[in-house]
Amino acid sequence: MSNQYHSFKEIDERLKVLNLRRQIDEESIKLQFNQTKTDLVPRQIRQSLGINFSQNKTVKSLLITFLSGKALDFIRSKRKHKNED
Repeated sequence: MSNQYHSFKEIDERLKVLNLRRQIDEESIKLQFNQTKTDLVPRQIRQSLGINFSQNKTVKSLLITFLSGKALDFIRSKRKHKNED
């Protein structure tokens, strides 16, 4: 995929377009990183699981929500005991 340019102006325009695309991609990555970081907060994970699974209104989904909450509480208690030692 070789582009042929007939002037320096065309090259400059292409470089500007590529630079803008790069900046857009960088901002997109930053936004996705921040959204992922926010989604990894345990309380929000549990709440999102509860919302997503309770919309199905099945026993299985409610059980998964309950167990995920218990698992997160267990992890928190282990961390707390580890920090006390």
